Amino acid sequence: MGKHKKHGGSSAHFSGHETFPLRQMWLKKVVQQAVQQEIPKSVFADDYAIAEFGVGKNMVAAIRHWALACDVMREDSPARYILTPTAVAIFDDDGLDPYSENPNTAWYAHWWLAGKGNRATTWHWLFNHVTSPVFSREELEVPLADYARSLDANRKLSPATFSRDIETCIRSYAPRLSGGTPEEYAEPMLAELGLIYEERKGHFAFRRGPKATLSDGMFAYALLDYWEKAAPGLSSLAFESIAYGEGSPGRVFKLDEDSVADRLFNLEALTKGALSWTDTAGLRQVHRKEEKIAGLSKTMIERAYG
Repeated sequence: MGKHKKHGGSSAHFSGHETFPLRQMWLKKVVQQAVQQEIPKSVFADDYAIAEFGVGKNMVAAIRHWALACDVMREDSPARYILTPTAVAIFDDDGLDPYSENPNTAWYAHWWLAGKGNRATTWHWLFNHVTSPVFSREELEVPLADYARSLDANRKLSPATFSRDIETCIRSYAPRLSGGTPEEYAEPMLAELGLIYEERKGHFAFRRGPKATLSDGMFAYALLDYWEKAAPGLSSLAFESIAYGEGSPGRVFKLDEDSVADRLFNLEALTKGALSWTDTAGLRQVHRKEEKIAGLSKTMIERAYG
């Protein structure tokens, strides 16, 4: 198994969403189905789910997919899922964002999809491997198929699978301007992030630069997560890696260099010295104090909403 074989702990994944982009309240709706943080898989079975979620069968499958992809729940046994501690912290009725209206919740979802590629290979690929200033859906299909082959040469997927996944991915961030049903027209959760825009009909571009709605806490959470994957044993991480590395906060959040530097400058105060930024003799890096790291990710999620 090559080092590209897996990202975010899951093998290449190009379906499951039934072509429905993630909607604002779907993750919250899943959390509401839990009893003592457990969700029986039967919750997503046709008749019950259609009544409970108030949507059709395909959309129920999409809701389950997004809840797994955004790490709201994980498979616990053949019969049930279990909520993750972060999902409880965010979506619980007494949680950090009970109504799923804080933009940091969308940034969190984006991180799991595009940063970690959790059940979302196209999301990870688009934000980490597509460098052209402007792109159309059609232009992405062949390079995505090539990337999929590099992950798993034996798996045969149809061009239509890639086409649908690219379409769903782009529409998650830059929704169609007109047409479709009211449910389709409901703004997808990730659209508020403003990461992709339609430059001209059928042609899209990333919006790089500072991200006003991304809190320093959520940036630090993503940085710690990336560090654990990119350089788990190292007590320092270079600026270039944080700004440009595959799966890095700089690349996944489409931040420019100055914006990354501004965030890193604030780390020491934000993390009470657990992380600190140095820029000496042209060597720009973040240091971490191992004895202060335990529980820091959880604290950063709390600070993201504080």
